[in-house]
Amino acid sequence: MKRQVLIYGLIGGLLITVLKWTEYRFLVIEHSIEIYGALVAALFAGLGIWLGQTLTRRKPAVILKEVPTAAAGPFAADEMRVSELGITARELEILGLIASGLSNREIAGRLFVSENTVKTHSSRLFDKLGAKRRTQAVQIGKTARLIP
Repeated sequence: MKRQVLIYGLIGGLLITVLKWTEYRFLVIEHSIEIYGALVAALFAGLGIWLGQTLTRRKPAVILKEVPTAAAGPFAADEMRVSELGITARELEILGLIASGLSNREIAGRLFVSENTVKTHSSRLFDKLGAKRRTQAVQIGKTARLIP
């Protein structure tokens, strides 16, 4: 009994599959132009919606607010910190020139000293600040209020 029901079910399923397949083939062959037209129309409708939303999207407004601050006077180095670190006036001057982006040769030309003298002052300055590079020395000098 179970075997007959199983065979009957398989034959029925196979028959339905064949009928649907022939119906699908008939539908696609008979109405292929309409199907392609609908696919192209759906594609352009989607593209139009996306383009419309992209072009009409509101740009975020940038609001600038000016905040009054107290007028700052000219920069003055933190003398307590300078004496704490034992930095000389020449080393402080060289740190300021390093911060302005000058090379050792340019600093030597501006201060009328040799390039080796600039290197010596820079080396001593780096030791006092605990810096390994010029950029690190400038950063430490700015946070310690040694240079503007």
